[in-house]
Order: sequence, then C-alpha cells, then structure tokens
Amino acid sequence: MRAPASKASVLRPDLCVVGAGPGGLSVAAGAAALGVSVVLIEKGAMGGDCLNSGCVPSKALAIAARNLVGTRQASRFGLSGSEAEPDFRAVHRGVGDVVAAIAPGDSQARFEALGVKVVRAHGRFTAPDRIEAGGFLIKARRFVVATGSSPSVPPIEGLDLVRYLTNETVFGLDALPQSLIVLGGGAAGLELAQAFRRLGSDVAVLEPQQLLRHEDPELVRIVSMCLVAEGVEVREGATIERVEPRGAGVRVVLRGAAGPDALDASHLLVATDRKPNLDGLGLEAADVAFDKTGVRVDAQLRSLSNRRVYTVGDAAGGPQFTHAANHQAGIVLRAALFRLRTRAAAAPVPRAAYTDPEIASVGLTEAEARQRHRDVRILRAGFAENDRARIELDTTGHVKVIATARGDVLGAGIVGANAGELISLWTLAIAKRLKVSDVAGLVVPYPTRSEASRRAALASLGPSLRNPWLRRMLGILRRLG
Repeated sequence: MRAPASKASVLRPDLCVVGAGPGGLSVAAGAAALGVSVVLIEKGAMGGDCLNSGCVPSKALAIAARNLVGTRQASRFGLSGSEAEPDFRAVHRGVGDVVAAIAPGDSQARFEALGVKVVRAHGRFTAPDRIEAGGFLIKARRFVVATGSSPSVPPIEGLDLVRYLTNETVFGLDALPQSLIVLGGGAAGLELAQAFRRLGSDVAVLEPQQLLRHEDPELVRIVSMCLVAEGVEVREGATIERVEPRGAGVRVVLRGAAGPDALDASHLLVATDRKPNLDGLGLEAADVAFDKTGVRVDAQLRSLSNRRVYTVGDAAGGPQFTHAANHQAGIVLRAALFRLRTRAAAAPVPRAAYTDPEIASVGLTEAEARQRHRDVRILRAGFAENDRARIELDTTGHVKVIATARGDVLGAGIVGANAGELISLWTLAIAKRLKVSDVAGLVVPYPTRSEASRRAALASLGPSLRNPWLRRMLGILRRLG
C-alpha cells in the first residue's frame, strides 16, 4: 500500500491544470493574471504537441518548402530564376530554430515568473478532489484537464512490423526521405506531403475516404489538383490491405477492383486520426465520465459527473485546433472562477489547412446548409479577378459564401493564398450575425485579397439591381432631371 503523502507535500491551489499545451497554458496564464493560485502539471515538453510536433514545426517546414518554390519561380517576376537545391539538414535546423524562438513563451520559467507552481511529472487523480504528481498531493478547488491528443494508429495488418513516422517523430528526421507514403488525407497529412514533395521526396497520399473530408468538395478539388500538378500521387478511396517490410523501406498493399496493387517507399508517415490523452489520468478514481472521444462535458466544458473538473482542447472531444483550445480556456476561466455561463459551442470555430493553396472555412458547408435551410444562396468571387492576386501572379482559388435568401451568413469557404487569414472576416460575420450586405458595405484597402470577400458579398445585390421597380424609379428620377 502506498504511504500517504506527507503534510509538507500537500498543495491547495484554487486551480490545478493538467497539461501544458495551448489550452492548459492559456488557463494557467489567465488565472495567474487574476491573482488565482495555480498548479500546472506537465510530464512532457512545455508547449505540448502544437509547439513541439504539430502546428509550429509543420508550418515552419511548409514555409521553407514554399520559399524554395518561390526562388525557383523568380523568373516570373523578371528576376534570375534558380534551380535551388535544398539542404535538408539546414531546413531541419531552421525548423528547430523556429520552435526554439517560440518556446520561451511556453516555458516553465515564464510561468513560474507569473506565479504558477509548475510540477514536471505525471499527474493522476486518486480521488474526485485530489491529484498526485511529482511527490505532491494537490487538493484544488477546481481542476482542468488539458492533456491534448496523440496519433491514433489504425489497425492495419503488418503496421507493427515496420518502422513508421507520426507527427511526433517526423520532425526528428535529419535526412530527406527518398520516398514517402502518407496514410491520411487530412490537413496534417497534406501539409507534410506537399512540403516533402517540394523538398525533393517522391510522395504518395493514401486516403480511405476523401481528402479533407469535412471541407467543401468544390474547394478541396482545387487543392487536390495543385498537389497532383506538383507531383504528389493522390489516391482517394484507397483500401489498405496490409503493410510489410520491403528492404530498408516499406510496402503498402492496396485492395482494388482489378486486384492487389502495391506502393513501395523508403518511409511511411501515419497521419490519420488522433485520440485524446486520457490513459493513466485516474479519471475513474475521480468519477470523471469519458469515452474514446474525450471527457464528457456540458456546454461550459464541465465534467458531467464531477463538478470540480473542467476539460479543454482535444481532451474535451471537440474541434482539434489550437485556436479552439485557446477559446475554450476563456470559457473555463469564466465558468470556474466567476460562475459565468458561456456556451462552448456558441462561437463559430474556423478551420484551416495550410497547404498551398490554403483552404479555410467557417460555419456550414454548402451541402450542410442545403440540408438545414430551404433557400440557400451561393456567392463567389475568384482571385483571378482580384488585383492583388494578379500582382502576385497567384490567382488560384476563390471565396465562396453560403447565405440565406435574406442575407444571413451561414458559412464561408476560401481556397487560395492566405485563406487562413481571410476567413476571420466571415468568422466575425457569423459570430456577430452580420448580413452579407454589411460585408458588402465595408471599405477595404486596395489592393488586397480581402477585396475578394467584399466582391463575393456584393454579388448578393444582383437581384436587387435587376428589380423592375427599382429600374422604374430610376427612370422617373432621370425624367425629373
């Protein structure tokens, strides 16, 4: 039997946060700023998956690859083009430098300076009101589970017999893969597939369903065409029969109507689904209900079975985005500290994939809107008609807005350069229940890509301009001089 913790090792904070990823750090920093006593438990690297093996390194790699393409295409702007060859070791160091530059903001030293007690150890509930971690017994008024998620390895025959990469290991490569098979056509899989292809790897993407299956197929089609044009082999609806070693590499055997097919590569990247990190937390001892999708929570992200416990981020089973976790942190702070009721699902959460072109969306897709609403209007504006895009010689893509006949914005999707930046306007429009006409009335700088959003909104005025009564009134006014 484990000896009880000594009295000196007991901590009694107002708030105990388990997990130092984006959501947990936001909760801890916000509470500390309010003068609340906080204990933060983290067994791994500060910053979590996002900083160390997710958003930050993947975007740094993608931008390095994008700049390589830009250098090779310099002749389009009248400059001396160059067939620049990448130094992958230098790229690898550059990605590490980016992570290192951002890391101090998530560091233990910074949070201790904020007044947070940081415990670098595994934390485990031993009762509904206490956690043990690093020799401490922590009895807090409220707990926040912010443990994030990790790669979920699919049950493919033979996968356990080969070496494979995930987002947690791929950034440890210091040599460019000669060839790479990516299992999974979600945002992470496509971003990495494109980056490695641009850096010189032969790349194939295998997706059992559709690429970016939660996004509008009209927009995804443009991304897919660009990937194929760059030399990425894309196979949607791929049924993987088994995986087996092949020399120093790997072979993936596919099952098709014409019989088995096989792809060989030096490296295999598994970029399929993710699972919440809940194992070993002792949630049963804490009487915290959970399932394979995450902790079961109410609209305020409070555990349905233990009112002391809140959950944010991937562990809550909602959208698996850093920005969603940061938003949820604010909801938990208001609910846990001020007893304010804010619905987590009330705010629209945008989605983005940082391929080239980028794809971003918010609200309903066209298919979802047509299922829920009788009258739906689709408004579009292409970057081919946008002067900033023409100046940049990058006119791929368009803005697509889904609205009701009365002009309520139901959703929006953008494919093209900087789509992740441009979607914020439509996120605000949905959040504040603005009309399409409100966006049409905006004054935006020229020349910017944001003019495409305004142009799409202006398309909603077309029926009004063709109204016979309006034209008759204009005729009367002309006759009156």
